[in-house]
Amino acid sequence: MGLLEAIILGIVEGITEFLPISSTGHLILVSKLLGIEQTDVHKAFEVAIQFGAILAVVLLYREKLLHSLDVWKRLIIAFIPTGVLGFLLYKIVKGLFSPYVVSVMLILGGIIFIIVEFFYKKEEHSINKIEKIPYHKAFFIGVFQSLAMIPGTSRSGATIIGGLLLGLDRKTAAEFSFLLAVPTMFVATSYDIFKNHHYFQIENWITLLVGFITAFIFAVLAVKLFLKFISSYNFIPFGIYRIFIGVIFLIFVL
Repeated sequence: MGLLEAIILGIVEGITEFLPISSTGHLILVSKLLGIEQTDVHKAFEVAIQFGAILAVVLLYREKLLHSLDVWKRLIIAFIPTGVLGFLLYKIVKGLFSPYVVSVMLILGGIIFIIVEFFYKKEEHSINKIEKIPYHKAFFIGVFQSLAMIPGTSRSGATIIGGLLLGLDRKTAAEFSFLLAVPTMFVATSYDIFKNHHYFQIENWITLLVGFITAFIFAVLAVKLFLKFISSYNFIPFGIYRIFIGVIFLIFVL
C-alpha cells in the first residue's frame, strides 16, 4: 500500500468513524475498490488509524473529558459490555470481516434508522445532557455498541440508535456516541496493535502516520459538520445512504 492509498483510507476513516454509516465497513469496501488485499498488515492499519479519529474527539471534547467525572462514570459503565464481549469474541469477530457481511449490515442498519426516526417524538426524548443519562441507560447503550463488533453495523450507528430508543435527544445521543468512542476505540485499537505489531516494518509505519494524520483532520471536520446537520435534520438521510451503498456493493462489487 502506497501513500496515496493511505491518504484515501485516512479520509474515509476520518469522515465515517463518527457518522452512523460504519467506518470499518467503508474501509473494507474502499480497500476492495482500490485492490488492496485484506492481509493481517492491512487490517492492522485500518484499526490503527482510528487513533487519529480518537484524538479528534479528545481535542474537541477536552473540557468534558478533563473535568467531568460524571461523564467518565457513564462512559466506563457503557464500555463494559463491549470490553467484555470484545475480549471473549476477538477471533470470531475478526472472521466476520468481509464485504458481504458489511453490505448486509449496512442495509439492515439503514432500515432500522428509518424505522426509529419514523416513531421519534421529541417530547419522549427529554435527556438532553450526557450528565443526565441514568447509569442503567448508559449500560444498555453499551450493549447496543457491542452489536457493532459485526462489521458494517457501525459503532456510532448502534450507540445512537440505542440512545434514541432510551430517550436521549439526537444531539446528546450523538455526543455520547463520540465520547464513548474514546475508551472503546483506545482499548480495541491498542489491543489490536499489540496483537499485530510484528507485521509492521519501517515503511508500514510511514503509511500509518500518513493515515493517522489524515484521519485526525477529517474526523475533526466530520464531527463539527455532523452536529450542525442533526441540529436541523434527522438521521433518515444516513439510513437511506446505508441502504443505497449496501445495495450498490451487493450488486456491483461482490
